[in-house]
Amino acid sequence: MSAPDLALPDDVDALKAMVVAMAEKAAGLEERNADLEAHNTHLELVNKSAEERIARLTAVVKMLERSRFGSRSERLRAGALSEEQYALVFDEIETGVAAIQAQMEKSAGGSKAKRAPRPRKGFAAHLERVEVVIEPETPAGCERLAKILIGEDVSERLDVTPAKFRVIVTRRPKYAYKGWDGVIQAAAPARIIESGIPTEALLAQIAVSKYADGLPLYRQEAIYARDQVEIDRSQMAQWMGKVGFELEPLADYALTRIKQGERVFADETTLPTLAPGSGKAKTAYLWTYLRDDRPFGGSGPPIVAYRFEDSRAGECVARHLDGYRGILQVDGYAAYNRLARSDRGNDGVMLAACWSHVRRKFYELHAAGSSVIASQTVAQMAPLWAAEEAVRGQDPAVRITARQEKSAVIVAALFALWEKELPKLSGKSKPAEAIRYALGRRAALERFLTDGRIEIDSNTVERAIRPQTITRKNSLFAGSDGGGRTWATIATLLTTAKMNQVDPHAWLTLTLERIANGWPNSDIDALMPWNYQR
Repeated sequence: MSAPDLALPDDVDALKAMVVAMAEKAAGLEERNADLEAHNTHLELVNKSAEERIARLTAVVKMLERSRFGSRSERLRAGALSEEQYALVFDEIETGVAAIQAQMEKSAGGSKAKRAPRPRKGFAAHLERVEVVIEPETPAGCERLAKILIGEDVSERLDVTPAKFRVIVTRRPKYAYKGWDGVIQAAAPARIIESGIPTEALLAQIAVSKYADGLPLYRQEAIYARDQVEIDRSQMAQWMGKVGFELEPLADYALTRIKQGERVFADETTLPTLAPGSGKAKTAYLWTYLRDDRPFGGSGPPIVAYRFEDSRAGECVARHLDGYRGILQVDGYAAYNRLARSDRGNDGVMLAACWSHVRRKFYELHAAGSSVIASQTVAQMAPLWAAEEAVRGQDPAVRITARQEKSAVIVAALFALWEKELPKLSGKSKPAEAIRYALGRRAALERFLTDGRIEIDSNTVERAIRPQTITRKNSLFAGSDGGGRTWATIATLLTTAKMNQVDPHAWLTLTLERIANGWPNSDIDALMPWNYQR
């Protein structure tokens, strides 16, 4: 207020009152300024702390991303985190960043500008919709006026009802007729567990939780106890043994269908079990066979089959793939070579090797900065996978043409480089070992150039093994040989269901109900996951 605009009263008391009011106002402004300064200081401290925490998290993310690339594709070191462990770390980092942002928004007093709504993918149509209409209060004076709807705002949020147990009470009345001897009663419904308490849906829930989602029985026992449902883990284990027995014909049929394919992937992983009598853990193996014709334009369903064995010997794979005469795509494990020995003549399979396994050996040396040849090899290999992405899903002829135009030159240059450099290296050096690994498998590595059904690597089957490694880590061991066979049987069908985009729980529930009611073995194909009707 400027001096000319300031009208001072002539009355002394009024003038005193004005001075007091101005003093109180000034004191209030000073107090408010002090509060604002304190708040600003607090915000500065919060922001500084948040920036430091975000910087630390960002540094961790960058480090993990560098490490993740190497360990996922090349297995840089024995102690490297698995893909699932990386996912867990990144989830925790995302949670940490969200907590920091929430703290900053709260400290700012909600003054943060509201972001524009982002386009969001709608929820699946099959999900139940619960309508909640929030009516506004009627303004004063409008009680008797007609209300006209001119529009509305609609939002959707995802909700969940926790899974809950229920008891199916089945009553079968008995009747007698006057003047007629005898009693009639409906037959008892067929069940997988005769005279047992679980429905087929509960059996499917336990099986899917353990063999598809990696949740061991002891953890399920604790989860169910929270709902005051006591199911002993040993009881669940017995149920799973019965389920595995009933599903064995389907698992055998899955392997039969795999062996009808033109190209099959194979791999194996360890599965610790308890040795009979001693109670000590021993190493068993889960052999994996996979058929997926989609990369070369095939129309057959993707199928995986697991087989439990206490050995990693070549006799196991020879027995599993007895009668198979197609292409077998594998890593460098020597046990597969016996299927392609020259003395088998036309009975031998055609082996195709994995370029990813070759690359990993060189990448480890490249990452360590210990070999110029390894770095050169990794750089020259890179375009091979880019070329494959362009022809994935195409028919074999198209894939061969593209590979001859782009990949053949790269492959020839790589082998020329290795043959040139190998004599210059120490025979016991790591680069020489990596080169000999590739040269020793040259024919199998080059086959993808002339056969469009072959993939450049065997990553497909490695992805099928990964869920079983999660279950293995969570379960510690399979329990016994019998438990391992049950594991392989149930996992075969649940993983195949997931590969065919089928809900494993819905499929297994229906399948167990059908088996309990005497589904004919002659129509077993109709039970398989790829024929499940949603």
